[in-house]
Order: sequence, then C-alpha cells, then structure tokens
Amino acid sequence: MTTKDPSHKQVIIPIGNDIAKEFIKELNSHVTNINHALKVIKSSTIADFIHVDDKGIVVTTNNIALSSDLQEIEKYVKNSLSSDIDKVLLARLPQSKSYLKIVGIPFISKKTNSCIASDEIEDVLKNNHIFNNIVLASKPCVIKVSPRSDMAII
Repeated sequence: MTTKDPSHKQVIIPIGNDIAKEFIKELNSHVTNINHALKVIKSSTIADFIHVDDKGIVVTTNNIALSSDLQEIEKYVKNSLSSDIDKVLLARLPQSKSYLKIVGIPFISKKTNSCIASDEIEDVLKNNHIFNNIVLASKPCVIKVSPRSDMAII
C-alpha cells in the first residue's frame, strides 16, 4: 500500500538519508516495536508500514496520529538511533500547500483615513494566529486613491 500524495495517516520523522538507511535495515522489528509502544499508551493507532523517502522516515498508520502518538513514535526512533539522537527532528504530520487569495480588505484605514501600506497588511497576517506558518507568495497589491479624483491607481 503506497500513497502518491501526502496522507494525514502518515507520521514523518525528518532525518538524513544515511541515518535512515541504518534504521531501515530492521524494518519489520521497528513496525512491531512501534505498535507495541503505541499499545502501551493505549492508543488506537497502529503502524502499518515504514518507508524512507526524501522527507525522512515515513510511518503509515491506520488512523490520524494524535500528539501522544507522534511523541511515542519519535521517542522510539530516537531510542533506536541513540548514537544519532541529535539528528532526529520532531515527528510531524504531512503538511499540504494551500493557496489563499485575499480579497476585500478595505484599503483606507478608519483611524487615520489614509491608505493602508502593504507592510501593515503583512504585519496583521503575521500577528494573527490563524495565519501561523503562512508564507506570502507575493506582496499585497494596495490600491491608492488619488486625492484629486475618484480614480484608483494600482
């Protein structure tokens, strides 16, 4: 069973290829041991299989892993690679890239009655928890209204 696109039923442990090759040598025992560790914490998640790709070690599970599952899988991987423990990064779920086009932001500030600069829009986005881990693909386009007419300049 393989998936072409990222699935949230995967746990990714970012790690270097040389260390991942060492880990993969005993793959069957790792699946068994991870399942045992998950059973000990009374998790309903079961590791189906493990493979290595460019992201690191990918553990495919039957359910979406909870944070306790992530921690337990990460702890197992770190313990099995005790000599390279500092090279094992935090386990995480796959992340997909989504694109959001923001339209309809009023371009005149109610407080100052002047145009909002693109830097102000970026600051608002960065300070709002909804937009955590968001990267702006392009600068916001701010429409400026000419003070002498009703024409908008882009």
